[in-house]
Amino acid sequence: MQLAKEDIPEACELSFDRPAGDTLLVRLTGSWTIGQKLPSGTEVQSQIESGPAIKQITFDARELSGWDSGLLSFLTKIINQCSTKNITVNQAGLPEGIRKLLQLAFAVPERKGARKEVVRESLLTRIGASSIATGQSSIETLNFIGETFLAFLKLFAGKARYQRSDLMLTIQQSGIQALPIVSLISVLVGLILAFIGAVQLMMFGAQIFVADLVGIAMVRVMGAVMVGVIMAGRTGAAFAAQIGTMQVNEEIDALQTLGISPMEFLVLMRT
Repeated sequence: MQLAKEDIPEACELSFDRPAGDTLLVRLTGSWTIGQKLPSGTEVQSQIESGPAIKQITFDARELSGWDSGLLSFLTKIINQCSTKNITVNQAGLPEGIRKLLQLAFAVPERKGARKEVVRESLLTRIGASSIATGQSSIETLNFIGETFLAFLKLFAGKARYQRSDLMLTIQQSGIQALPIVSLISVLVGLILAFIGAVQLMMFGAQIFVADLVGIAMVRVMGAVMVGVIMAGRTGAAFAAQIGTMQVNEEIDALQTLGISPMEFLVLMRT
């Protein structure tokens, strides 16, 4: 489908004139939109640096057919360049909408340090930071394993503090409530094994062993694997989400304030 000639936006153009020795006139023509190849601010910079000293910049936008944030970005760069060189920017030649948006853009000055600076770190610095992060993660993991082990020792000694109702609820979530999804996945995996095994055993005329193949594979190998994967994905994720929500709501901090160990009250019954 070809566009009509009037639907094709005009190419944006930038031209300069010097009506006075210390004034630079910037003419904006065409469609200054993001889809166009917009001129850069270096052209204005070169005009300022060439010839007599410029004290004022004016604009002529009478032949401007369209504009969007691309033109605003271009004008913002020019204004910032002129502010560093004490050059006055006269915005009278710009459309009213652009002047209002520029006024809003410069109403509140940019906070120092708000702009993100990209700093290229050296290879040695990155290796050191990665090593420190890995070491801290390893220490936290060892601390968690050690606290869990101590909680189990208190459980065997009968000194662990936890609610038996929460323990029974955890057993229910990990047991009877997980049975439907485990059964469904096991049936689907069994059907897949039966189909693949039947195709392969048909070559040898041993289709009668398909039942044995599925039964032995599911009971000895795939059953335990599927239960472990589903329990880790379903119940384990639910436990992690629950404890994470408690951490955000500062409930774990409240338990520590009351003198209750979160490892015994939360983690022990879920392991």
